[in-house]
Amino acid sequence: MAVIALIMLATWGLAAWVSRGGAESSERLAPSTLPVGNVVSVADEVAERGPLLFPGLNTTRGERSLVLDHEGDDPTQGWRIYLAFPADRDASCAVRQTRGTSQFTDCDGRQLDVTDLAPPDADIRPVVEERTVLSIDLRGATTATTG
Repeated sequence: MAVIALIMLATWGLAAWVSRGGAESSERLAPSTLPVGNVVSVADEVAERGPLLFPGLNTTRGERSLVLDHEGDDPTQGWRIYLAFPADRDASCAVRQTRGTSQFTDCDGRQLDVTDLAPPDADIRPVVEERTVLSIDLRGATTATTG
């Protein structure tokens, strides 16, 4: 029992030391970009199945969920990001996507189109790199204060 107690005390002490005030997140723990995939493949998937929902990004409690949508015929342009709640409500009114469509249902049962969702509150944006790779830039989310 004493050995187990010492191991637990050492683990607690190490955790307290590592997490002492003002710890900065690193790219390894909280990446500033989220790679999504090949722009053509992702655009085809969005066209066939509707926008992509990314739940719980950049938070330990999963309060920042993003929706990635694409408009137009050019897979390198027309990417849009929305937050997964209605533009006229706050984050407590999360939406559910109707599978295979760009339609969502909010906490009150209202049917919404993807364009009725809230725009990002920080500088969160889709990025196409070298006309082939799509990622989501989360740097604005990592510098924004979350409540």
